[in-house]
Formats: sequence, C-alpha cells, structure tokens
Amino acid sequence: QVHLEESGGGLVQTGGSLRLSCAASGSISSIKTMGWYRQAPGNQRDLVATITSGGITNYADSVKGRFTISRDNAKNTLYLQMNSLKPEDLAVYYCYANFITVDGRLQGSWGQGTQVTVYS
Repeated sequence: QVHLEESGGGLVQTGGSLRLSCAASGSISSIKTMGWYRQAPGNQRDLVATITSGGITNYADSVKGRFTISRDNAKNTLYLQMNSLKPEDLAVYYCYANFITVDGRLQGSWGQGTQVTVYS
C-alpha cells in the first residue's frame, strides 16, 4: 500500500505564491516519475508539471516561468513552488507518482488533492 499526502494549498491573492508538498509513504522500492495535475471546477484533470527521478522536468505552457517542480528523493517528497498566481490557477491540485513496489511491481498512485484558491 502506497500513500501520497499533499499539503500546502490555500487561499492566496493574485500575484501571490504557494508551495505544495507531496510526501510518499508505504511499500516503495523506488519512485520513478512524479507529477502535479490540477482540476478546475467543471474541467478535466490536466497536467501541470512532471519530474523524473533524474530531475528532468516538463511543464504545461500555462505555468512555465511561474511554477517550479522539484523533489527530494531521500525524503520521497515532491514539491511545487507556485509564483505569480492567477485566478485561472484556481483548482484542486493532485500529486501523482509512478513507483516500483518492494515486490518489484510498477504501479501508480494519486494523492487526495489540495485546494488552491486565487482571488483578485
């Protein structure tokens, strides 16, 4: 069983910053790619950013230059630094991880989500 716990969401004014964290725990041998996704009201869940175990990053065009994804492999923790937030960034943000279990299986897991609200 693997658990992803997000934290750091909240209410912020336009132009402000938030830092999301996602801690992975459970029967994990190694974590491969991790990522952040978001789902705004009435919309599908969309990619925000991903990062490989080697640190290669990928961003949605809408967040490039404003958001930074990073990870601490020793702590099995993923981060998302969000700067210059806009009202359109309002969404529930979900953490995702691909990982190898202790018995050698490749699996994926989602966190429960954390709400980010940006007001004008």
